[in-house]
Amino acid sequence: MSENENMEIEQDINHLMQIRREKLEELSNNGKNPFEITKFNRTHTSKDVRDNYSELEGKYVTIAGRIMSKRIMGKASFCAIQDSTGKIQSYVSINDLGEEIYKEFKTYDVGDIIGITGFVFKTKTEEISVHAKEITLLSKSLRPLPEKFHGLKDMDLRYRQRYIDLIVNPEVKDTFIKRSLIISEIRKILDEKGYLEVETPVLNTISGGATARPFITHHNTLDIDMYLRIATELNLKRLIVGGYDKVYEIGRIFRNEGMDIRHNPEFTSIELYSAFEDYEAMMNLAEEMFKRCAKKVCGTTKLTYQGTEIDLGGKWKKITMIDSIKEASGVDFDKIETDEEAVKIAKEKNVEVPKGKETRGHIISLFFDEFVEKILVQPTFIYDYPVEVSPLAKKKKEDPRLTERFEIFIGGREYGNAFSELNDPIDQYERFKEEIKARENGDDEAGMMDEDYISALEIGLPPTGGMGIGIDRLIMLLTDSASIRDVLLFPTMKPLA
Repeated sequence: MSENENMEIEQDINHLMQIRREKLEELSNNGKNPFEITKFNRTHTSKDVRDNYSELEGKYVTIAGRIMSKRIMGKASFCAIQDSTGKIQSYVSINDLGEEIYKEFKTYDVGDIIGITGFVFKTKTEEISVHAKEITLLSKSLRPLPEKFHGLKDMDLRYRQRYIDLIVNPEVKDTFIKRSLIISEIRKILDEKGYLEVETPVLNTISGGATARPFITHHNTLDIDMYLRIATELNLKRLIVGGYDKVYEIGRIFRNEGMDIRHNPEFTSIELYSAFEDYEAMMNLAEEMFKRCAKKVCGTTKLTYQGTEIDLGGKWKKITMIDSIKEASGVDFDKIETDEEAVKIAKEKNVEVPKGKETRGHIISLFFDEFVEKILVQPTFIYDYPVEVSPLAKKKKEDPRLTERFEIFIGGREYGNAFSELNDPIDQYERFKEEIKARENGDDEAGMMDEDYISALEIGLPPTGGMGIGIDRLIMLLTDSASIRDVLLFPTMKPLA
């Protein structure tokens, strides 16, 4: 849209806003300021009326909502109002309201919020409607809705003004209803299994529990820098040490990283931990959660995501990271024993190895990122990750270079991460030291030393299975949403200049 067109639209908006303010002033002068109304007793939603027409036909109801359209036809009119459950039509006439109220109704604008009392009927075209006997203006809209001009199609504007997006794009509201149902279903599943929902701090003096760059803030009273949490892991495992068998937390996580269709600086995750279980138990739980959530909001485990058919039903594929790389690239890391051999094969395959990552384990992870992740369309568990990229996971007995860790991949994206949790305080201390060394070498995503967590492990952490799942990505999958911003009510946006 050209600059001149934008200026014309802005001028039109300003003109209509002035007219609406004049209407409000006239109402106020007549003692009818709608902003003074504090309560309105409605008896039904639009969905109630539609779903129960056979019972409500001819009976009086009181509904309320926003005017979305009006048709003035002399002494009778139609308007459509929208509430949280949808739209419903109302028939309005001068014979029912009287001349003064009907005249006032005709001045109402699209966007105004009104209450209507009347009886339920069907029009000649069989549309369920409410025949208005009383109308109350509950709130005056002083700014016209955008579809009066060019529609709210600009995605950036939709994210910035979600309140308008929800009004004019009903499918958006449905996405967030599904979001709530998904989170509710996850809670239901875990509550059924005896998990305790807990809350842990968002502000921490140490950044830990994941590999990510944290946000840093400052506490004035204590005069110390603090970190917004990048994970809930370490505090939740402290609770397992404290004697709870099963805990989980659904909450906001903050990572000071790049933004794209899969990443927002703050997002919602669930982390859960169960004493006396391992990562295989977490696999079974993950499958159940994804399948039940799909059935809850989609009615099926067979989905279409951005044009690709995905089947969450049946038993999910399980394959080690090394075997998946062998299948995708032909490189068998079971036959590569040294760091030098790994660096050599990386050069041959044109896999870039960042400084400080010149180890067999890091290069295995880099090969997976390069050759495997994008081709994992159907649900797949990739398991047995290198110890270098898994600082909180327990080593495998058969090969201590690997850990009992898996990640969930669907449609070429990672959805969850799980371990048999490392409970050896000596081993954990040494891995924290490696994280510190990486941090000193310029890796600002590496973890920090957490002496108190080591103390907790020294008290004793039982064998424990743990898992984290990205709630936003799961919602994207189950609502066929292309971007994480589509499933966040208020995504992070750069301020307008």
